[in-house]
This record gives sequence, C-alpha cells and structure tokens, in this order.
Amino acid sequence: MRYCIHLAYNGTRFHGWQKQPNAQSVQSCVEDSLQKIIRESIEIIGAGRTDSGVHASCYYVHVDIFHPISIQDIVYKLNKMLPSDIVIYEMFEVSADFHARFSALWRTYTYTLSLKKNPFTQETAWYYPYPLDIQRMNLAARVLFDYVDFSSFSKLHTDVLNNNCTVTHACWNSVEDTLVFTITANRFLRNMVRAITGTLIDVGRGTITIQQFREIIESKNRQNAGTSIPAHGLCLVDIGYDWQLFRSK
Repeated sequence: MRYCIHLAYNGTRFHGWQKQPNAQSVQSCVEDSLQKIIRESIEIIGAGRTDSGVHASCYYVHVDIFHPISIQDIVYKLNKMLPSDIVIYEMFEVSADFHARFSALWRTYTYTLSLKKNPFTQETAWYYPYPLDIQRMNLAARVLFDYVDFSSFSKLHTDVLNNNCTVTHACWNSVEDTLVFTITANRFLRNMVRAITGTLIDVGRGTITIQQFREIIESKNRQNAGTSIPAHGLCLVDIGYDWQLFRSK
C-alpha cells in the first residue's frame, strides 16, 4: 500500500532534504523514525530537494508499506520521536501511481527579507536593511513570464536534462517590517529562487535595469546573474497535486 505523508520542517539544523553520508538530513531523520515504528526497511520519496538551511512549511513524501498499519498511531508516534523542527501534519492512502516528486503540478516558494534587525526571525528571514524599489522589482518579476529557459539562474553542472520551467506567479509584497517574494512554477532548478531573488534585489537597488534583467535571462549564463542569496530566507510553502486522481480517501 502506498501512503502520502504531509509534513513541514525548519531546515536550519539540516543539510537539506536529501539523505547523504556524514550529514543530518530531513529525509534520513523521518525515514529512520518511521522504520523504527513499523519495523520494516523502507525508503521515503520526497517532493524534491531543498538545500541546506532551506525550510518547508509544506512538504509531501510517499512511502510503500506492505503490512496493515494504523495511520493515526504512526502520525502520533512520529511526532513524538521526531525533533521539534519537524512536524507531521497527516498521513493518508494514495494510489500506487502517485509519486511525491513527479506527480506535482506546481510548487510555490517564498523568500523573506527582514528590513529591521529581529532576533526572532534570524533563522527564517535575511536581514537586509537597505532601501529597495519594490515597484521596479515587481516590474522585473513580470519579465519571468516571458521565458522558459532559466539557465542564468541555475546552479552549474546539475544532472537535469534541461533548464526549462514555466513560472506562473512572481510577486513582491510588503508585510510589516518584511519584504516577501513569492514565486510559483511547475518546477525549479537548483538555486533558482535564490539566484532570481538576488538579481531582483539588484534591480531594486538600482544596480541593474529591468532591461538588463531581461538580458541576463536571455544570456543563459549564470555568471551574468546576481548572487545566490542566503538559504535561510527561503521556504517551500505549497505543492500542488490533483488529489482527485491520487487520494484514496
């Protein structure tokens, strides 16, 4: 039987989602706890990678378990066993063809800038006390809709077949003492959101023009884009699936 688990995590202490030797990851932490509960060797498959220090307020995994279980009991035990920076929201049955990564239709990330020094957001927002023109940044963000090849914002030497993504939403909003950039696409490349955000900040500071932002995308050259800004301001906040196709109950 295939199950889906809906969870969230603060990525500060973790070296990303994906398990790796000699480093603590969210995947290994959840997987090890689940194996202890069901007493069965399993592998959980996540919705995608998040880098070291990146957070997820919404994340899904799938797992195959081959004997009867109590979902309610597993959720309760997982939340007792897992550290305080990981929470399990729910677990439910899905069809055998559901895949946490490949069945996803879209993903939404936010990047948060803290405009004032705040010790309570230092793990989830990047302190950036410099003036920015949010109107210019939003005009530049709309340029993203005109393109599908985002090689200029991709980490080099990755194992993907192409750098094509369809961005459907990109917008900056001012929320009290923060600026929040929200972006939705069918897929994202490694470091893509942090590189886009860093380059849009260059627009907001007046370092580059909106036309130059467009030219950076067209160049398909990562060296022309802005800095990949710190990971801790980035959060995966939503993942879209067609649950009518996959959810059993």
